[in-house]
Amino acid sequence: MGINEKPFPIIGITMGDPVGIGPEIIIKALSSKEIFNICRPVVFGDLAILKRELKNGRTSFAVLSSESINAAAFLPGTISIVPASLLNPERTIYGKPDKETGSAMAEYIRKAVCCAMAGEIDAVVTAPINKKSLQNSGYNFPGHTEMLAHLTGTKEVVMMLAGSTLRVVLVTIHCPLNKVAPNLNPDRILKTITVTNQNLKIYFKIAKPRIAVAAFNPHAGENGLFGSEEKDFIIPAINKAKDMGIDASGPYPSDTLFHSASKGNFDSVVCMYHDQGLIPLKLLHFEDGVNITLGLPIIRTSVDHGTAYDIAGQGIADPSSLISAVKTAVEMSLNRKQQAK
Repeated sequence: MGINEKPFPIIGITMGDPVGIGPEIIIKALSSKEIFNICRPVVFGDLAILKRELKNGRTSFAVLSSESINAAAFLPGTISIVPASLLNPERTIYGKPDKETGSAMAEYIRKAVCCAMAGEIDAVVTAPINKKSLQNSGYNFPGHTEMLAHLTGTKEVVMMLAGSTLRVVLVTIHCPLNKVAPNLNPDRILKTITVTNQNLKIYFKIAKPRIAVAAFNPHAGENGLFGSEEKDFIIPAINKAKDMGIDASGPYPSDTLFHSASKGNFDSVVCMYHDQGLIPLKLLHFEDGVNITLGLPIIRTSVDHGTAYDIAGQGIADPSSLISAVKTAVEMSLNRKQQAK
């Protein structure tokens, strides 16, 4: 059966850090019949670790292990797994990442991306990882986004964080604050705007996206008094985007822009650096925010939180962001298929 003939999108979920809350939120998310009503989830993870989580949660779930995605049952009440590590639960301690767990989380990602590139799954949803542990295991990437770009051979990717009332997109991602300004230039900002515009059309069915561009300096630089980045980089990029027919505007001072955007006046906000966009996004969508990587040849969504070692293994982790990430992946998959027809 071809990928476009499947009655439900097949959504691959990577387990994330085995000693974080990833296994727990996966179990909780897949305990919802709502998920099985919209997709067929398959977990790229570790059979023994998920069995441990099932036992801790005292659930009645059955675990189905299968090397072949097409052979998986995809039935409510079962968790279909593509095994990608063989960890020993007795030596895998909550909140204690090591080289072995770092290699495991990398393998979950690698295997899921391979399946997505081959058309065996429709989207990849990722649970949180430990970036330092990933690097200590020999994977020299700042995070998921950069690793996904490498695995798919993508030169330019854009990070979007989305909730029901706000979508923010980042020009620079995991960049120290004192290096943001040197990394800004009109081409990079323009690329972020154009990728955002294209993907809002394809994946969210917005015919004419309204894109607001945030200023870098207080009061949008106050005509150069507080900095020249707006005049030198941001305004030229906005003007080029307008010349391309994109509804881009700004630069707007951040202290007022997000209030307007949260009221629905824009479809997305392009931000210059990480915290500029993520602080307002997480203020509004801490529980249900979704991380989306734009520009990849595959669909990838993720939770917008970390491994939460402080509560791992306690059974109190909130799966809301993962559930939202799965729902967003399903929406994006269906919209892309409709766009392709």
